[in-house]
Parts: sequence; C-alpha cells; structure tokens
Amino acid sequence: MAAPAPVKAHNVVLVHGAWADGSSWAGVIERLQAAGLHVTAVQNPLSSLEDSLAETRRALALQDGPTVLVGHSWGGTVVSQLGTDPKVSALVYVAARAPDAGEDFVALSGRFPTGPVRAGIQTHDGYTLLSKDAFLNDFANGVDRDKAQVLYAEQGATAASLFAGRTTEAAWRSKPSWYAVSKQDRTIDPDLERYLAKRMKATTVELDAGHLSLVSHPKQVADLILEAAGQPSAATAAR
Repeated sequence: MAAPAPVKAHNVVLVHGAWADGSSWAGVIERLQAAGLHVTAVQNPLSSLEDSLAETRRALALQDGPTVLVGHSWGGTVVSQLGTDPKVSALVYVAARAPDAGEDFVALSGRFPTGPVRAGIQTHDGYTLLSKDAFLNDFANGVDRDKAQVLYAEQGATAASLFAGRTTEAAWRSKPSWYAVSKQDRTIDPDLERYLAKRMKATTVELDAGHLSLVSHPKQVADLILEAAGQPSAATAAR
C-alpha cells in the first residue's frame, strides 16, 4: 500500500544542534523561501533541554497552520519532544538524534563507534566548544574550508549537561518522519543514524556528506523538507 500523501504545510521550523547556530541553515532557508515557504530558524540556546524546548515552543506558537519541524544533530531531541504539537504535520531529522521517550540516548550511542569529533570537545565552566581541528576536520568535514572557518567562529557554546537530557515524548511514533543520513559523518556514527531512521520507519535518504549536510548539501536537505511539506522540490518549483 502506498504511503499517504504528506499534509501540505506552508511553514517550516528549523532547530540547529550543538556547536552551531541558526546561520547553519542559510543555504536550506533560501531554497525553502524560494519555493514559497514561511521559514523560522530557532536560535537554540543550548543551555539546557528545557531552554531549547521553550525557545522552539515559542517559534511553533507563531506558526499559522501545518508546520514541518526539522532538527539537525542534537536538535533532533527537541523535535522528538515537541513534534507532538498539533501544528506539526511532519518531522525531518538531518543527521540527528531521535530519542525514544525516557531513553538514555548516551547509552544507545555507546552501542556504536564513537565519532572522532569527541576527542576535540573542550569544557570550560560547564560549557563545551570544539577545538579548531575537530571542528574543521571532523564536525565540518566536506564543507568548503572558508565557510567552515566562519562556522567555527560562530559555534554555539553548548552545556556539557545537555546531552544527558531525556525526553518524555517520541513524536516520531505518531507523526510521519523523514531522515537524511550522512554517510561520511564523523560526529554521529552513520550506522546509528540508519538505526534511528529504521526504528521510526522514516522516509530515508543517504547523502554523501559529513555531519553538516545542511551546509554542504543544502539542495538535497531542502528537497527532503519540501517532500515532507507536500510541496514540489526546489528544482520543480523554480520552473
């Protein structure tokens, strides 16, 4: 039986992950806007799960109808918790976490190889940043070097306690979901991403990209979001 057609959504809310900010979505945003969608990039505070949920909840409250909720990396935790909001019509995960309700995601991740980015995490006063080498070579592998340097300067300090936060909801159990696996990911193991995508029965694409596929492959990521929104791809919309 064919899957039901996605609910047509005009709104997209984007949630970035650790060591990033909303500007990492720039290439995706311009393509979604060109296709006529209303896009909001949450400036995720990365100070606690509660703070991130509150900021994203405020963004969702401002949407005027069906909304695709998109998370990159740790932002998938926020998507999994808040995706049960009645306005959310679909979920998109981009090289992202997708915890089950109450799940110890750190323990789950431990069943898969540790990405080399882990060695570059530096902690100061309870917050973490990535070393320059880890950011450029592992976190942003596959991204144009000059662009990666800018992203490194913009990286968001991330609470060391953030990663242990547990959700109480798993929106992917009740909402249609899409997942973009990064085959060259050096932050989250690609096989963990595949496991998560399979577990949620997501419509899945595999990109020949590192962790920041939203930067290096913005067209493919935008097209996946457009599919989840029941909209034509960026190429089709441009005709």
